[in-house]
Amino acid sequence: MPEDTKIGGNHFSVGGVLLDRPFRIRRLGHFGLDVRDIEAGVKFYTEMFGLKIADPIDFGSRLPPEEQGKHGPSVGYFMRHGTDHHSFVLFPIRVRRMMLRHLGENMTINQITWQVGSLREVVEGSGWLKETGIKIARAGRDNPGSNWHAYPLDPEGHTNEIYYGIEQIGWDGLSKPKGMHRRDYHQSPTLPHRSEFAEVEEGFEAGVDILKANRFKEPLEETYDVGGILLARPFKVTKIGPIRIFVKDVEDVTTFYRDAMGLKVTEEVVWNGHRCVFLRANNEHHSLAIYPAALREELGLSPHTSLFSCGFQVADYTQLRNAVSFLQEKGVTVRKLPPELFPGIDYSAFAIDPDGHAIQLYYYMEQIGWDGRPMPASQRRKIDNENWPEYVPAQTDTYNGEVYLGPWN
Repeated sequence: MPEDTKIGGNHFSVGGVLLDRPFRIRRLGHFGLDVRDIEAGVKFYTEMFGLKIADPIDFGSRLPPEEQGKHGPSVGYFMRHGTDHHSFVLFPIRVRRMMLRHLGENMTINQITWQVGSLREVVEGSGWLKETGIKIARAGRDNPGSNWHAYPLDPEGHTNEIYYGIEQIGWDGLSKPKGMHRRDYHQSPTLPHRSEFAEVEEGFEAGVDILKANRFKEPLEETYDVGGILLARPFKVTKIGPIRIFVKDVEDVTTFYRDAMGLKVTEEVVWNGHRCVFLRANNEHHSLAIYPAALREELGLSPHTSLFSCGFQVADYTQLRNAVSFLQEKGVTVRKLPPELFPGIDYSAFAIDPDGHAIQLYYYMEQIGWDGRPMPASQRRKIDNENWPEYVPAQTDTYNGEVYLGPWN
């Protein structure tokens, strides 16, 4: 670790700002699931939610020769809702369990990924986490996606990832061709490292054909007027998250995300005797929510996974209502759960994927200001899940927060 990074005591210079760890999480970047039926999963997320496949990845060659071809489909998929190479991934669970024998019985979450501000934060952050006793599964850089990363594990085995940037997919819809994947790194690099631009230039000089890349074609016809744009479904996913997890030890897991990862506790709720904790990465009310595993059965959610839900934010309230109708018309199971369990979000609904995972659809997230305080519960909108109005009054932070960049499709 460079001498000028650790300033004194327990303070680190992170871009010239003194912090108590050598990295700062800026946002939830992407999220992934291991599923039993990869074909059904891909169809569900691309057709029902409009996610685009950025690239496939074949795990088959990573198995021992004697196990190859014995565990069903081996191809996983990186998917995106915007310009990040991937914001959501689906991997085949049988092959993954052969690769990673340590995975728990109900561990279908393959990654919870957090963006930090620089490559130095990734490298020095992973070193600091390791020094404090946090297990780092691996570090370096993989392709596709080209994101430098490190993988710390939480106390119950959830794989987190910190990264600082990721490949961007532009107007042509093309991902970086495989010929540009000139090197993987299986450990943290020596700093400073050459830029992404220099690596791409090397690919051009080697004669890589940039048109030999993956491009996803919309599978449905564009028939819906969505804010004046014709889309293939009556809504647009504009953000991934928050992530909700069930755990055995709420206090232990909260301590990890608060003290090791640096998320801030926004609020705690006790519902039917269950303590639930909500943590944020930036100005959104929460990016991660932690619930006791005993609550899972009460809510009737699938016991095969520690995931409560992954959030998909849509652009506005009208789109939320239309998304619920669209999914129900397509035969998707949609549930409404007690709003008290989701402070900071008002109206929301949960779509159940083919594997039994829940996806929370919502349009609004309360924003936390300079004083770090959430809105008092008494001032929040009262939600009647049996009677959603056609229109809702604006709140002081309606449409605030992270803005979706680029056209909707």
